[in-house]
Amino acid sequence: MCRSHRAAALAGLASVALAGCDSLESADASQSGDGEGTIELAEFPDRPYWGDTHLHTDNSVDAFGFGVRLGPEEALQFASGQEVTATTGMAAKLARPLDFLVIADHSDGLGATRRLYDAPRLGVLAMGDDTLLRWYDMMHESPEQSQLAIAELITAAANNNLPEALSDPARQREATTEIWNTHLETLDRYNKPGEFTALAGFEWTLMPNGNNLHRVVMFRDGSDRTGQVLPFPGLSTTAEQLWDYMSAYAENTGGKALAIPHNSNLSNGLMFEMTMPDGSPMTAEYAAKRAASEPVVEVTQIKGDSETHPFLSPNDEMAGFGVSGWELGNLPLTEKTEPEMFAGSYVRDALKRGLSLEEQIGANPYAFGMIGSTDSHTSLATGHETNFWGKHSGNEQSNETRAQDAQNLGTRVGRFGWHYLAGGYAAAWARGNTRAEIFDAFARREVYATTGPRMSVRVFGGFDFSDEDWSDDWVRAGYSRGVPMGGELTGRGKSPTLMISALKDPDGANLDRVQVVKGWIDNSGDAQERIYDVVWSNMEKRAKQGGKVPFVGDTVDRANATYTNDIGAAELRTVWTDPDYQEGQRAFYYLRVLEIPTPRWTLYDAKRFGLELSEDAMNDAVAQERAYTSPIWLRAAAPLIMEEG
Repeated sequence: MCRSHRAAALAGLASVALAGCDSLESADASQSGDGEGTIELAEFPDRPYWGDTHLHTDNSVDAFGFGVRLGPEEALQFASGQEVTATTGMAAKLARPLDFLVIADHSDGLGATRRLYDAPRLGVLAMGDDTLLRWYDMMHESPEQSQLAIAELITAAANNNLPEALSDPARQREATTEIWNTHLETLDRYNKPGEFTALAGFEWTLMPNGNNLHRVVMFRDGSDRTGQVLPFPGLSTTAEQLWDYMSAYAENTGGKALAIPHNSNLSNGLMFEMTMPDGSPMTAEYAAKRAASEPVVEVTQIKGDSETHPFLSPNDEMAGFGVSGWELGNLPLTEKTEPEMFAGSYVRDALKRGLSLEEQIGANPYAFGMIGSTDSHTSLATGHETNFWGKHSGNEQSNETRAQDAQNLGTRVGRFGWHYLAGGYAAAWARGNTRAEIFDAFARREVYATTGPRMSVRVFGGFDFSDEDWSDDWVRAGYSRGVPMGGELTGRGKSPTLMISALKDPDGANLDRVQVVKGWIDNSGDAQERIYDVVWSNMEKRAKQGGKVPFVGDTVDRANATYTNDIGAAELRTVWTDPDYQEGQRAFYYLRVLEIPTPRWTLYDAKRFGLELSEDAMNDAVAQERAYTSPIWLRAAAPLIMEEG
């Protein structure tokens, strides 16, 4: 394994000497572009391609400071199915490779902590900056001290108070240019159309007063275009400036980029506001600009699930997944979260807000699809309960860092413990595995989120689907007579119909049920929601009682962290017609697919390392993993305009 690094220049830690690897071949033309014309494509999107669009390596300020020593090359090797050695020394390999990956290292201070760490101490001492020297010494003293140093560094960055060596624009630009260009070359080498797609991207990190407004920027293109720009800084810019950056990129290079908001659950209501950021009324121009720039949101990841909250959806018995601990405050817990903030922090209410804004100003800023990703800071894109390797390398799956830690993740009191989710993955319905096809699936919102399992979920919306379509080419019928997830229907004065198919993860748990989540604007102009159980396992014996489907059951053996597939179903499908549609109604519909109960990673850890979980952790040690599809929107029919004469 060959890695390029390391010798920081003493003059302000401006750059890193990046040695080439003679043993590595250069990318050919098929690898370095967007992939169009490189492979034969299916007529229609033929399968979900699985990936992670939010992974951090040692080029991220925080990830390196928290201990990771794996770079983009190892991240790509691991995601594509090769074995790597993790930071803590263990061999790591995915049982099932991913199909695509976006390495989303932070644009602010790209590689800064790595450069500081690698610099000679005498060089740092010669700079005469006591803070910089103290951070340097802390990073070399112990993992715990390194994390404290990085926490201070991040706080200083958020307050625009970094030492000059890490904040000088010219020095940082020089370092960023070198790291970015090397990174793009690495992506091209690992990009193999038809086999594995390596997409360029970065994380833009706006965090006013600690409120999370982060986005991942994802590019469609290879280095011929992405090499013409640098990652856009986030700490002192605005979302609108980010959208302008992406528009300028498209105009100047002919390429394409999109942004993916994440962790809205930690934004204290700022991610999905009803107003402009300054509190003035939202304009149609701003709403349209946001919708065009951000067609997808990351709804689930390690730092919690952002679909909805029990406070917002009191009649939704499945609304509490992945919210424990994360609803207490913003990202660094510097501001408490009040209940009135939830509506601007969770995706379902944002979708409803989008309908309301569209009615008021004629544009919907929140007409987005949904994906999941990990936000792992270990360079390892692990998103399943059985292989959770921690948020950062300080809690990877090794005896030293998990079993012998008195503050083990599975017992720790506070947000950063058992509250972590194992992650999430993004599924993209595409005609083939190339940069162009994967990106275009995101752009048209034909994507969905899972909390880790790889269940295959498909939905088409139309007006004349029936059960007879299952006996023929139902996918062709879906595309020819309707729209897929992410699409829009224009009302015809009749109730819309959804053709729904869900298959279990072939290596995972059976399915419990499929639900349709509907949001709409009622006759009074108020946003409403309703959850419909539309198909579920063992329907003959699980008849609804009081309008509710009975609990599927629980086969989990807590002592041994096992479960059986004696309950649930391998496949669920149905054709469902909205029973409550009213003519002229505007609405959205998305699917939530639930597995049967299975152990969480905390229960697997308890068994693996002989741990005794805390009472709270034990109460949350079993969960129903799930998928969320992008919505299908129902728009009111355009009024008939009669010509005079």
